[in-house]
Amino acid sequence: MNNPPQSPIAFELPAEIKKEITPASPFLRDLRGIYTLWLRDVIRLWRDRIRLVGSFIQPILFLFVLGGGLKGRVLSQGSTENYQVFIFPGIILMSILFTASFAGMAVVWDREMGFLKEVLVAPLSRTAVVIGKILGGASNSLIQGVFLLALAPFLHIYPSFAHLLLMLGVMVIVSLSQTAMGIALSARMSSSQGFMVLMNFIVLPIYFLSGAMFPLNKLPMWLSVLSQLDPLTYGVDLMRGILLGTFYYSIDRDILIIILFGLLMLYISVRQFQRD
Repeated sequence: MNNPPQSPIAFELPAEIKKEITPASPFLRDLRGIYTLWLRDVIRLWRDRIRLVGSFIQPILFLFVLGGGLKGRVLSQGSTENYQVFIFPGIILMSILFTASFAGMAVVWDREMGFLKEVLVAPLSRTAVVIGKILGGASNSLIQGVFLLALAPFLHIYPSFAHLLLMLGVMVIVSLSQTAMGIALSARMSSSQGFMVLMNFIVLPIYFLSGAMFPLNKLPMWLSVLSQLDPLTYGVDLMRGILLGTFYYSIDRDILIIILFGLLMLYISVRQFQRD
């Protein structure tokens, strides 16, 4: 007699293996992708010690050499403000602005090396890729801004704990908005040399028009209009107002314009990456 066919043996995978092979939800995948891209950019900064140290040279030269040389000569007569104290908030934001531009340079380098192509074909949304790059660049900018803020006692500046928290908040939103600008500019660039030329053409005017090195009052009309179109102007005004107690514009206007500019740059960055 023939034996009846045997039923297949039921095999149950261990719960740990089932958890590993179960596809994660798109939201969780995007969160992991954002975290990975953020961590990669932060690690790259800390491993590049020359870049980390060199990025402090220009702000320190502006603060102590240029500021010390022009001390008592730039501000209006009768002013009791120390010029180095006056430019200190702008120097911090200068470091943030210049470091944020390297976030865009990192995108161009990744494109040249083929890493960006691997990221874009991964099961991640383009929005997650952009957010991860923005958070990485903003974190690097914020770290360097905090280091410069630690120089305040050398200028006999002793802000209160509440003022420090407020300045850190301003540095966070400026870091995010300026990094988003760098990512938006780099989204269609394929040459690191071309991107550096573009950033020098954009970053330097943004910094010098922001009022970081001179008061905004008594400016010529054309220069005053250009200064009001500069988004960094409102970040400098916030930082200086917190430190010195006087605002050129209103606090609400400063915060609103910085946030709207950051959201606009985020939207442009996502749209540019979706076309890639």
